[in-house]
Amino acid sequence: MTFDSKQQATVTLAEVAQAAGVGESTVSRVLRNHGSFSRKTRDRVMAAVEQLGYVPNRIAGTLASAGSRLVAFAIPSLSNIVFPDVLRGASGVLEANQHQAVFAVTDYDPGREEALVAAMLAWRPAAVMLAGLEHTEGTRKMLRASGCRIAEVLDLDGTPVDLAVGFSNSAAGRASAEFLLKRGYRRIGYVGHDLERDTRAGKRFSGFTETLQAAGCALVDRQINAGPSSAESGRLGLEHLLARSPDLDAVYFSNDDMAIGGYFHCLARGISIPSQLAIFGYNGLDIGRVTPQPLSTIRTPRVMSGQVAAELIVANAPPQVVDLGFELVEGATV
Repeated sequence: MTFDSKQQATVTLAEVAQAAGVGESTVSRVLRNHGSFSRKTRDRVMAAVEQLGYVPNRIAGTLASAGSRLVAFAIPSLSNIVFPDVLRGASGVLEANQHQAVFAVTDYDPGREEALVAAMLAWRPAAVMLAGLEHTEGTRKMLRASGCRIAEVLDLDGTPVDLAVGFSNSAAGRASAEFLLKRGYRRIGYVGHDLERDTRAGKRFSGFTETLQAAGCALVDRQINAGPSSAESGRLGLEHLLARSPDLDAVYFSNDDMAIGGYFHCLARGISIPSQLAIFGYNGLDIGRVTPQPLSTIRTPRVMSGQVAAELIVANAPPQVVDLGFELVEGATV
């Protein structure tokens, strides 16, 4: 197979207009689906676009128009289904309102988030959406000075820059502890991932342990694994935890990924759930509902968080906090 070493020239708006026999402004109106033009004119323009392989220059359109149509997302991870769910909820609203979503992955690194936010703001987006309320001071300064809408999702425990949509992670941790205590569990352990990088998991852990202490039932032991959450990390974490504290009667996991890993460990070792060990997760992932024993967990409104945040952005709503709450799912592992 051979390739032409010369780069093909970019097809211009003027060439599309010439091929369609109309003016450049008419082509622009058709492509933006804005303004007046006949169906016949639209068909001629779109035929010319297809024939020439024309790709609109959205950045140029943004600079020439009154406002940007880009909405930038800084998300911690793509391997965790939580954040693709948020993107899915937001994308439907944005596409319906002719906005374009772009995203970058921070890997839960605040410094990386700051660098990515700076890069995205250089494109002058209409809005920036981020996970959580904790950012570096540099990031917060850039967001406040950007002049665009800011939506922080999946956490309400703190002070937002502009729009905040989600739920209280601290309250989710408290609700989880109250549920286990109500079921009679007293020797409770914890398996989680990096709590300093994932500040929302840290807030849930704090709410959980504070509730236990208030009830006179301190956390017996905990296993915090370095790195991101995963089923493998949850399985290994529970193995290490039980090696130190074999008489635990319940374990709270930082999320469902970790809890499913713990569930697999119990299956492999013949540990009866929940009679020998109760397991409780967080997020309400689909996989937790289809295990032989549905996972006891907190179900979070991830898709709705993205959807509502996007609706507020396109409506240019005033700054506000929207609490979508969460649902405690009893399941069959507690």
